[in-house]
Amino acid sequence: MAHGYEGGRLDLPFVGVATFGKYPLVLDWDAIDADVCILGAPFDLGTQWRSGARSGPRAIREASTLFAFGHAGAYDHEDDVVYLSAETTRIVDIGDADMIHTDTAQSHANIELGVRKILKAGALPVVMGGDHSVNIPCVAAFSDEDPIHLVQFDAHLDFVDERHGVRYGHGSPMRRAAERPYVTGLTQLGIRNVSSTAREGYEDARAMGSDILSVRQIRKLGTDAVLARIPEGARYYATIDIDGFDPSIAPGTGTPSHGGFAYYEVLELLDGLAKRGTIVGVDLVEVAREYDPAGVTSILAAQILLNLIGRVLHQKTIRDPRR
Repeated sequence: MAHGYEGGRLDLPFVGVATFGKYPLVLDWDAIDADVCILGAPFDLGTQWRSGARSGPRAIREASTLFAFGHAGAYDHEDDVVYLSAETTRIVDIGDADMIHTDTAQSHANIELGVRKILKAGALPVVMGGDHSVNIPCVAAFSDEDPIHLVQFDAHLDFVDERHGVRYGHGSPMRRAAERPYVTGLTQLGIRNVSSTAREGYEDARAMGSDILSVRQIRKLGTDAVLARIPEGARYYATIDIDGFDPSIAPGTGTPSHGGFAYYEVLELLDGLAKRGTIVGVDLVEVAREYDPAGVTSILAAQILLNLIGRVLHQKTIRDPRR
């Protein structure tokens, strides 16, 4: 159905069904025909303190409607590029993976299945968590794909091996990723202050192929120098923990940490990453509506995802002008 300012439905943000960006809803995972698929993973049983990240996918979907006014794409005057134009954008929202209360293994398996279905359809999986443990099944779904380099934006290293028998909580996803033979390395950005990982974890991370930079180190180096440390021409999986941003702009999360990124610092790194290689997977995690009274964290999450998707699709058209 036509919509926009010229005729048909105006379809303002508060009208209709709140899919991500108001893109079409496809609940048959065997009938995916798109370039990008949005999957919700509303799981927060992996948290060690404040729960609430299960509300993340729903909150981000609602916030994303703010950016779905029916424009003919999103014109960025700084880049002089129309991102997310109808000609280059085929995005669908495939709903949420089913969560089984108290059952981490089955909930993670359901998330992994969703990502595998997206990859089988040849689309880019964009997963909205949930706590950061949802990254574990997301990365597991790439076992039959070509190798990937994982780029993490986070306040915390998330490299705990095992704690009281727990190996699949939100403090362990980067350790589990590093153990996978098809993950060629990790770039861990924004790590700072009191973290979830002891000194031994940092030593293990570096020994297993991690490059770790704090926000202050990144600011001293500059965007281009940071990007130069990431293998060029690789297949990148980007995992974005919302607590990587400063809590002044992202208070709605379970483990806020001061001294975090500003919006454009992350966007410029993601933009550079999309140009430097191919982003083949994305997750954004740890948004918790309960701690986000003004909704700014959810809006930030939606805005960074839409901008990232737009840049990934734009680079795809540059590499393949026939699209």
